[in-house]
Amino acid sequence: MPEGKEFVKHEFDEGISIQAAIVAAEEQLAPVHPLPDAQQALQRMLKADQQQLETLKALGQPYGAKGKLEDVSKGLADLMKDMTHKATLKKAEMSDAYEAHAVLLTLKRKQQDSAAAVQKIGAELGEQQIADAAAQMTQAAASDSQELAASLATLAVQLATAG
Repeated sequence: MPEGKEFVKHEFDEGISIQAAIVAAEEQLAPVHPLPDAQQALQRMLKADQQQLETLKALGQPYGAKGKLEDVSKGLADLMKDMTHKATLKKAEMSDAYEAHAVLLTLKRKQQDSAAAVQKIGAELGEQQIADAAAQMTQAAASDSQELAASLATLAVQLATAG
C-alpha cells in the first residue's frame, strides 16, 4: 500500500473510479427500475453524482489521480457493471433490479467511508477545499444510502410477497 502523496493519489483514484461506477449504474438502472420512487431518486442522485465525479477529478488532478482501477474499485465496478447489465436485459426479473440496487447501495456506502477519510486527510494536510468537498460528499452519500436502503427494503417486500 502506498504512503504519503501516493496514498492520497490512491484514495482519489479509487474515489473517482467508484464514483464513475455509481454514475454509470444510475444512468442504466433509473429507466428500468421497477419502483417509480426509486427511478425518480436515481435520476435525482445522478445529477449530484455527476457533479461529485467532476469535483473528485478536479481535486485529484494535482496528485495525478485519474480514476485508475485498483483491486477494490475494479472488483466493485465490475460487479456493478454485471448487475446493471442483467437488470437492463429485456428478460430481466425484479430480482435482477434488486441485486443491482443492492450493489449500488454498497458503492454509495463505500464512497461515504472513503469521503470521510479524505475529509480527515484534507484537514490534516491543510487542504481545506478537499476537506470541505469531502464533507459534502460524505453527507450526500449518507443521505443517498438511507434512501437507497429504504427503497431496497420496499423492493424486498415486493419480491417476498409476489406470486
